[in-house]
Amino acid sequence: MKDLRSLLLLATLAAACNTGTKQTGQGDDSTAIKAIDSAGLVRDIAVLASDEFQGRKPFTIGEEKTLAYLEKRFKEIGLEPGNGTSYLQDVPMVEILSKPEGDLRIKGKTGDLKLSYLDQYVAGTKRVQDQVSINNSEMIFAGFGIVAPEYNWNDYAGLDVKGKTVVVMVNDPGFYDSTLFKGKTRTMTYYGRWTYKFEEAARQGAAGILIIHDVLPASYGWTVVRSGWSKPKLDLQTADNNMSRAAIEGWLTQESARKLFQLAGVSDTIINQAKRPGFKPVSLGVSASLTLHNKTRKSVSHNVAALLPGTDRKNEYIIYSAHWDHLGVGEAVKGDTIYNGALDNASGVSGLLQLATAFKKLQHPPKRSVLFLALTGEEQGLLGSEYYATHPIFPIKSTVADINMDVLNFFGRTKDITIIGKGQSDLDDYAAKAAEKQGRFLIPEANPSGGWFFRSDHFNFAKVGIPALYPGSGNQSLTHNSAWAPDHAAMYGRDHYHSPFDELDPSWELSGMVEDVRFLFDVGVTLSNEDKFPQWKEGSEFKAKR
Repeated sequence: MKDLRSLLLLATLAAACNTGTKQTGQGDDSTAIKAIDSAGLVRDIAVLASDEFQGRKPFTIGEEKTLAYLEKRFKEIGLEPGNGTSYLQDVPMVEILSKPEGDLRIKGKTGDLKLSYLDQYVAGTKRVQDQVSINNSEMIFAGFGIVAPEYNWNDYAGLDVKGKTVVVMVNDPGFYDSTLFKGKTRTMTYYGRWTYKFEEAARQGAAGILIIHDVLPASYGWTVVRSGWSKPKLDLQTADNNMSRAAIEGWLTQESARKLFQLAGVSDTIINQAKRPGFKPVSLGVSASLTLHNKTRKSVSHNVAALLPGTDRKNEYIIYSAHWDHLGVGEAVKGDTIYNGALDNASGVSGLLQLATAFKKLQHPPKRSVLFLALTGEEQGLLGSEYYATHPIFPIKSTVADINMDVLNFFGRTKDITIIGKGQSDLDDYAAKAAEKQGRFLIPEANPSGGWFFRSDHFNFAKVGIPALYPGSGNQSLTHNSAWAPDHAAMYGRDHYHSPFDELDPSWELSGMVEDVRFLFDVGVTLSNEDKFPQWKEGSEFKAKR
């Protein structure tokens, strides 16, 4: 744990050792591009990731400090309020802490099965009620739980699940068969995300839904599921208090699923059968019962919006986005309880402020307006971006693109830059030109089957048809060996991600962060000075929305 004065000292030392790199051809003048530097980046990270900000969780003093700081910084930069006369957009949320009454009880003809909370299953609800339950709810194995007409796939065909509990697999058929969905490129579609499966089960009228966890197709272990579902969860407030959702949403471990199938007298081969076209859902001949007791609290969090008005085409908008929130104060690890979120995502918010500074310094203001949007609730399920996308300050049809930042490069310059979801939209072409000016090239994410395109705030803009660009750090270090960048990324995921140890570190090589933010500046400047709207490419599931 470090206090703010210590962090600012570290920031000064880090900045002194990591000067901005020489760039050419970016934006439309050198003064603007040079405004993006390591000193500015680390200065804002030091403040936002300090212990004083308490991990920046919504509904806490950390949110209050963060909002005040961002409003102050945008005013200093000279940007206008982005929401009328205010820099804030209210985001009504509800916090729900669900505690099971006991085991998940499954009753069959030949016996019963009791599964223990956290070790063998997790469950929660989006319904804003003191108590929800399923009682002797018939269980049905529904394959992947997908309805995808464009892929000629419907796991719910001819099935009535009202009042029943569906058990489904994670990911989509393309993970297992290259001829299905986007399996040829090993790319997960949104149909493979757990969030979609819960949404579809609700549309089908299910009372409960349980996803079978599997490490490889999920791309994370059971501990990630367990830790995420053991805490209070935030969601957006709705007029119906989310009564349209299934009463129970949760996960089963693989071993629990095996025990379930054994009790039902069903072979494990049913999993493999469900991976092939033409699979028909199977009633398991067992029933589930579970009661959740909930503590609920409604309040309002906030997105922070700052605007640089355009000139000739001021009613068209480029959005730069980054989420300001992290996990707050939580379980102690080696005596530290504050989950500071320096890289995730004080780095992205610092990048947002640097971009705002650079745009303000352009010799010729952009023709289109540029909205700098610091979003709430990303760590709780992309809530701030979902709210903005469904309650936009500026019209969706007039929004040209979203450029999103989440966990910036901390290990130095790279020859390449990752585009997560590469191939989705024309924004790849803008990115390729900006990268070429830096002597770099684009690569896709290393594991597209992990569904990374659906895991940060740009996704909610994509869902309403706005082309979205989500870059990640490169993989090929410019100054170190081939293992340098992958090893540092793996180290961050293993030792720092979503832990109290995601803190500002003077050993960071900030030249790569500077170069990546300058790259995004170039993309945005180009977009803000032309009259074309980038489009989704053929084969993108978002093309019809545009």
